[in-house]
Amino acid sequence: MSGVWGWFGGGAAQKKKDSPKNAILGLRAQLDMLQKREKHLDTQIKEQDAIARKNVNTNKNSAKAALRRKKGHEHSLEQTLSQIGTLEQQINAIESANINRETLAAMERAGDAMKTIHGKLTPEKVDETMDKLREQNALSEEIVTAITSNHLGEPLDETELEDELEALQQEQLDKKMLESGSVPVSDAVHRMPAVANQEIQSKPAAIEEDDEEAELRKLQAEMAM
Repeated sequence: MSGVWGWFGGGAAQKKKDSPKNAILGLRAQLDMLQKREKHLDTQIKEQDAIARKNVNTNKNSAKAALRRKKGHEHSLEQTLSQIGTLEQQINAIESANINRETLAAMERAGDAMKTIHGKLTPEKVDETMDKLREQNALSEEIVTAITSNHLGEPLDETELEDELEALQQEQLDKKMLESGSVPVSDAVHRMPAVANQEIQSKPAAIEEDDEEAELRKLQAEMAM
């Protein structure tokens, strides 16, 4: 299967993609080895120092040999620490470069996605769509107005409604008067006998005549004086 991918370039592409990761793995393996060497050299230095201290007064040659070995280990330790520092810097540099590459690739994918989403969308098409929506909204308002403003059936006569309302009000008023024991004057007059009505109508005339007689007598008395 790997051979088939190799024919179409798939293997090379995958290898190129894994190159930073493989480099980091190799550097970390080397770094781990150097750190182990660091610990070993540090142990050797301590051992040679102890031998030199032990033989400093009893066997100077052995003490000097231990100090020489100690110096050699110290020199190797310095080189190892320098190599460790260099590898750590290289690992950090590769990791940063790989992160940058992955970030750029993610941004490129985001750009392609935006391009796909927008497609043939342009500001002109957006304006056109919004104009169509506004037209449809205006049409909807007109339809609603037409439906709600036109009532079904023949229009009602407002004068007839007012007359009916006044009749209902008068009916309510008469009902209240009857319940309270008082009758409207108009009803009482109409309900009285005709003779009584004539008497009521003639009384104001008689009252007017009495007033005139009294006024005449008053004038006669003033003239007699």
